[in-house]
Amino acid sequence: MSADPLHRAGAPPRTPTNPPPSGPGTSPIEVRRSTRRRRTVSAYREGDRTVVLIPARMSEAEEQRWVSVMLDKLAAQESKRVLGDAELAERADRLSGQYFDGRARPASVRWVTNQNTRWGSCTPSEGSIRLSHRLQGMPEYVVDYVLLHELAHLLVPGHGPRFWRLLEAYPRTERARGYLEGVVAADRLPHVPGARGE
Repeated sequence: MSADPLHRAGAPPRTPTNPPPSGPGTSPIEVRRSTRRRRTVSAYREGDRTVVLIPARMSEAEEQRWVSVMLDKLAAQESKRVLGDAELAERADRLSGQYFDGRARPASVRWVTNQNTRWGSCTPSEGSIRLSHRLQGMPEYVVDYVLLHELAHLLVPGHGPRFWRLLEAYPRTERARGYLEGVVAADRLPHVPGARGE
């Protein structure tokens, strides 16, 4: 839908800030403290949970900081894996089940290379969702947000209160929108020769 602020290069309207991820829609985080671990922190995925390993002597504040750092690091590593169209469709089905009780059922979900001013688009009458190839390489939570945004259009075509209420279920909505706004803003910066070692 072309009137969708997500699809335009401009800034989308703000919705109330969501609390940090902790609700039923987020994967659980398990912090394991070790007395043998002195300085290093590591993290990995174990099924649907994230395990963060930290030294036992760390304070609560350090723990929170490191959990955030490691979640971002894992997301960056995972985003380097490019999903194919089949994996993208599977991801859309999983997200629909997790956040919309499986009510959003796209007929097709695929990457496209002809969307340079939109992140995604949806044609509700056909049940088709298309995501811009520019999202490839972005953190998973950003791709998930764009997918959920388009899935929500299968349920509510416009951008009224019902539409934005659907997206409130996703705990990283504000963060993903901020990320996309940052990318758009960076694209608008003037090119300065020599700024990146040229």
